[in-house]
Amino acid sequence: MILNPLRKFMSKFAFVGVFAGLVLMLGSQNVHAEYGDVVINNYSDAAGMRPAVFPHWFHRIRFRCKVCHADLGFEFKAGGNKITMAKIIDGQFCGACHNGEVAWSVENCNMCHSGNPGTPTHFHGSTVQRLVAPAYKSLESK
Repeated sequence: MILNPLRKFMSKFAFVGVFAGLVLMLGSQNVHAEYGDVVINNYSDAAGMRPAVFPHWFHRIRFRCKVCHADLGFEFKAGGNKITMAKIIDGQFCGACHNGEVAWSVENCNMCHSGNPGTPTHFHGSTVQRLVAPAYKSLESK
């Protein structure tokens, strides 16, 4: 008898949580990189495109490092590759998977080119780094 009202409460709670998450996601206009993302802007600004945002950890939880950094030839440095759309369309770099079969293809420009114009190529650190307190220093160590 108690389970039925509890289930109703939990389903309402879950709905509110999902709805709030959707509102937050849709309400944000600027896409930004965080938690190990790489902004790639070697050629984007010059071509009149927004910089590409590569969600490194999104890919990393699905693939081992060697898949991209050994098999596909990505350097271990943000901006270390001369990635162009012509190379991607030819199946190099991102195009090895983003070919319309494994993952979406290049026709969906805004899926990748979502960075703020003028953002330089670089690696973004984790937002967790801003939340974790610095190491505790005891009074005795001073």
